[in-house]
Amino acid sequence: MQILSALALSRAPVLAFVAVGTCWGCIAAMAPVLKARIGVDDATFGLLLLGTAIGLSTTLFVAPRWDRRMAAWAMPTATMLLAVAALGPGWVATPLGFFLALTLLGACSGLTDVVMNARVSEIEARSGRSLMNANHAMFSVAYATSAVMTGALREAGWAPEEIFVALAVVLLGLAPFQVMDVSDRPETGETADTRLPVLLVGVCGGVVLVAFMAEATVEAWSALHIERTLGGGAAEGAFGPAMLGLTMAVGRFFGQAVAARFAEGKVIRAAATLAMVGVLIAAAAPVPAIAYLGFGLMGLGISVIGPMGLALAGRLAPPALRTAVIARVAIIGFLGFFVAPAAMGLGAEAFGLRWAFAGVAVLLAVAWPLTLILMQRDWGR
Repeated sequence: MQILSALALSRAPVLAFVAVGTCWGCIAAMAPVLKARIGVDDATFGLLLLGTAIGLSTTLFVAPRWDRRMAAWAMPTATMLLAVAALGPGWVATPLGFFLALTLLGACSGLTDVVMNARVSEIEARSGRSLMNANHAMFSVAYATSAVMTGALREAGWAPEEIFVALAVVLLGLAPFQVMDVSDRPETGETADTRLPVLLVGVCGGVVLVAFMAEATVEAWSALHIERTLGGGAAEGAFGPAMLGLTMAVGRFFGQAVAARFAEGKVIRAAATLAMVGVLIAAAAPVPAIAYLGFGLMGLGISVIGPMGLALAGRLAPPALRTAVIARVAIIGFLGFFVAPAAMGLGAEAFGLRWAFAGVAVLLAVAWPLTLILMQRDWGR
C-alpha cells in the first residue's frame, strides 16, 4: 500500500519516468541492430554515443528556463519533444546521422529528466513523503518492458523504422497525462544560482553519477555481451538489459520501504558492494544464464543508489534552492548514462567486453568515500 500511495501521490511525474524508461529500454535492445546498421567498430560506436552527452549538457542551461516559462506544461511538452526525437535513431544509416540523432535525443531526454525529478522533489517537500525510489522504479519497469517488447519485435522481423515509430506513438500517448500544477512552487529568484551549495551538488552528483554510469554500461552493452561474447540470440540479448530493469524495479520498490528505516549512507554502501559482485559475475559468465544472474544482482544493488542520492540532495538543500540543486545533481548523474557507454566502447575495443565490464566494479567502489563525506559533514540543515 505504501508503494501504491506513493505512485498515486506523484502520478504525473511517474508517467514521465515511464516515458523516459520506455525510450531507453528500446534503444538498449536495439543497440546490436543500430551498431550493425551504421557499420562501425566498438570504439567508434562508443564515441558516437557521446552525442547523447552533448545533447544532455545543453539542458543544464535550458531546463531551468524551460521549467519557469512552461510551468504546468513543462513536463508533458518535454515528453512530446522526446517522442519526436525518438524517431531519429530508427531512420539514420550513417555514423554522422546517428550521432546527430542521439544528440537531439539526449537533449530532449535530459530536459524531461530534469523537470520530472524536480517535480518529484517538490511533491516530497510538500507531502513529507519519500517518493524518489518509487518513481525511479517505474522507470525501471518501463525500461525492462520496453526492452523485452523490442526484442520480441526484432524476432518478429520488424524493421528499425517501424519499431521507433511505435515507440514515438507510445510516448505521445503518455504526454497529456503529465500536466501538473506548480503554482505553489517556491520562488528561487534570478540570483539563487550564485548561492548554490556547490559541495553538496558535487558530492550528491558524484553518487548519482556512479550509479547511472554503472547502469548505463549494462543498458548499452549487455545485449552485445550476451549476443557476441556468449553467443546468444536477439531475444536472449534483449533479456540482458531487461533483467537489469526488472531487478532494479524490485530493488527500488523495496528501497521505498528501506529508505524510511535505515541511514542512506549505509544503504548506498551496501548496495554498491552487491552491485560490484554482480557485475563481476556477469563479466566472467560462461553462458547467458550466469550473465543474467550477474546483471540481476547488479540491478538490485545499483537500484537505490541514484534515487537516494537525488533524494538526499533535495532534503539537504535549502528549501528555496531545492529545485536548482536537484536540476544540477540530475544533470551530473544523467551525464553518466551517456559518457559511460562511450568509455565502455573504448575499453571493449582495447581489452574486450569481459574486462570492460570488470572495470565497472572499480567505478562502483567510488560510492564508498562519497557517501562517507556526505553523511559526516554538517550541511547546515
